[in-house]
Amino acid sequence: MSPSTAAIFVGPILAVDAAVSRAIHTAAKPFLPPFLLLFLEISADFRFSFPVSLSLLLSPPLRSFLVPFLLGLLFDLIFVGLVKLIFRRARPAYNHPSMSAAVSADHYSFPSGHASRVFFVAASVHFFSAVVKAPMVGPTYSFLDGWIRDHNDGVVKGEVVVAVWIWATLTAISRILLGRHYVLDVAAGACLGILEALFALRFLRFDELIFGRT
Repeated sequence: MSPSTAAIFVGPILAVDAAVSRAIHTAAKPFLPPFLLLFLEISADFRFSFPVSLSLLLSPPLRSFLVPFLLGLLFDLIFVGLVKLIFRRARPAYNHPSMSAAVSADHYSFPSGHASRVFFVAASVHFFSAVVKAPMVGPTYSFLDGWIRDHNDGVVKGEVVVAVWIWATLTAISRILLGRHYVLDVAAGACLGILEALFALRFLRFDELIFGRT
């Protein structure tokens, strides 16, 4: 398919996407405080989420989750950056002026890196929660375990999984409301994040090599 032919098919889709995204942004803007949207943005920023993820080292039973999780976050950062440089879709003209681009790829819109990151986190917690089982007593117990793991069977608490999914969904939606991204950017980022979590679960499990058997 030639570039001109592709433009014929893709152009109308992007135009509808831009119109719908602007309508959502305009309708929601008077009702939502910017500080709340910016708080969600900061909470999902790689420069914040990556160091926070290192706190999993405080819980030895969760270290099997740490390796694929951190590698997945790095993979997401690199892959999304490359895709942005390939498509080079400009961000909405009404983008909130508070945005600060960390790298040149951040000037582009497709896909949403925040959406891919938060859905990677949510899907990872969901997929890994069933396999993190260890007693809540003994030398491997830490204060972090009491927050996120069930005291009876040691699995990650269901309410923690639900809370992470809610945070991911709200953060992804906030990207449209802030004017950072179009709807398709966010949808593509969310799907990408879930696929990355599946990839990390299947191919990035090097915990036994690094920490030994736990």
